[in-house]
Amino acid sequence: MISKNDLKYYSSLLIKKYRVQEEKFIVEGLKIVEEGLNSNYSNEVVFVTPLFADSFSEIVSVLKKKASTIIELKSSEFQRISDTKAPQGIAAVFEKKYPKRKLTELKENIIVLIDNISDPGNLGTIIRTCDWFGLYNILITNESVEYLNPKVLRSSMGSVFHLNIYDEVFENDIINLKSEGYQIISSDIKGKNVFNFNPEAKSVLVFSNESNGPSEMISELADKTISIPGKGRAESLNVSSAAAIIISTVVNKL
Repeated sequence: MISKNDLKYYSSLLIKKYRVQEEKFIVEGLKIVEEGLNSNYSNEVVFVTPLFADSFSEIVSVLKKKASTIIELKSSEFQRISDTKAPQGIAAVFEKKYPKRKLTELKENIIVLIDNISDPGNLGTIIRTCDWFGLYNILITNESVEYLNPKVLRSSMGSVFHLNIYDEVFENDIINLKSEGYQIISSDIKGKNVFNFNPEAKSVLVFSNESNGPSEMISELADKTISIPGKGRAESLNVSSAAAIIISTVVNKL
């Protein structure tokens, strides 16, 4: 059972204002819930519908050993905390986790910076790509979509739980990285052929809004600009597709 006030509280986490205020977020779907429970994020509660509990009783038994609390919700109640039209019937609430290290303490060769990307699907896919290639530090500018947005979380397929994500990154943060020896590598359609590009040992790969290109800040701070040469008639690549190609190319050159 859940009270009306508690249900209202958890449903409010679908709104950015309250996620920021409470420093909590909701994930939906079995895989992402399992990824969260197996991570070092703090879990507050797991919600399941009676249909899910009956259909996946063995899974629910396993989850009970990892979750703080499991509450069954009626389908109508579950819909209030769901951001999808056809929910699986399982969701969980986690507390936001902040990276332990400061940006100036990072030593990894490659860091990814998200510059004013507004589409949640693109951001989630880039996060998942970073996870695949072992890039564990992602910086997100304040103008970008929030990484705890439900659509970002779904498209990341749980990779958010594996990475160190620094949100609300500002110009001074990037300047400080440059002072630590990082080169800022911007991706843009007018850049140098990435397949002929030899990255520095310490690089920040920047992926920007595909409609507007690099922000003024990145244009001013970038040390180099790279691009993916095309052979067809498409005007441009989707930013998440471009990020996958560039990350794969750069990672394999270091």
